[in-house]
Amino acid sequence: MLKKFKGCLLGAAIGDALGMPNESTSPNLNKMKYGYRRPYKGHPNEGLNAGQYTDDTQLMILVGTLLADGRYNEDRYATALRELYTRGALRFPDGSISAACEHMTKENLPQKGVKSTTAGCLPVAVPFALTFPDMSEACERAVRACNITHSHPAAHAAVSTVVTLLYHALHESPDPIEKAVNKALAEDEILGSKIHNALLLEKDGMDTETALLKIGNDVSVFQTLPIAFFLINRYSHPPDLLTVSANTGGNTDTIALLCGAYLGAAKGMDALPEDLLKGLEDRDRIELLGQRLYNVYSRKSK
Repeated sequence: MLKKFKGCLLGAAIGDALGMPNESTSPNLNKMKYGYRRPYKGHPNEGLNAGQYTDDTQLMILVGTLLADGRYNEDRYATALRELYTRGALRFPDGSISAACEHMTKENLPQKGVKSTTAGCLPVAVPFALTFPDMSEACERAVRACNITHSHPAAHAAVSTVVTLLYHALHESPDPIEKAVNKALAEDEILGSKIHNALLLEKDGMDTETALLKIGNDVSVFQTLPIAFFLINRYSHPPDLLTVSANTGGNTDTIALLCGAYLGAAKGMDALPEDLLKGLEDRDRIELLGQRLYNVYSRKSK
């Protein structure tokens, strides 16, 4: 289980770093190259080097560290997120997160998320799936965290769906994908139907490039989650899943983060390619965070 905790966080960060240079670009499935690389000149992430991650992993580490320290609550998360934003330290942040942070920086205004369906809220689901032995509590706490930046019910449903997927992968439940789809259908019928339809396309054998055109790869949870589920179901070989998901274009950093998190949760950190682990920014810090969250989980399980 410890290797799964570490693998979930490391896999998420690897996927994010692999997708980083392709964020907001067109799909690149015909000319894919394995491994990390730098963004092209003029790309929003052009200041980052190969193997560095985006704001997605920053949020995952921020929330995970607060949970590991036993200091997490929504006010502390909001304050820490606002400080990151005002320092200019967030790397090409999701527009909804930027808007929520702008709102938080204004005096005498109540804390309020944006009514948005963008997928920038999804990375915070990862540490909650790891920390809480009770899945319902994990979902509830993750939704409350999501609400700091995203108040739309579909965003809340998407976060619950990711928690459910990772939780059942960690605990080796039968068919975690089916359980996550059922959660999505119960929380938001449109989101659940889109994920379900994406899985039908995969089952029918549609090639990935055509499926990507049908499902989409934009920043909304209605496209980011379905294509991630398609890819998770399609590719069982870790390097293939990581490489393809990181070359889908559009919201590819978040798509690949979700695929990497699932890979690590299901198979453990030993399934992650060693060269990608070695080249990952903050590898030791992220692995230690996995250890610390496992310790918190173990204490809560007693």
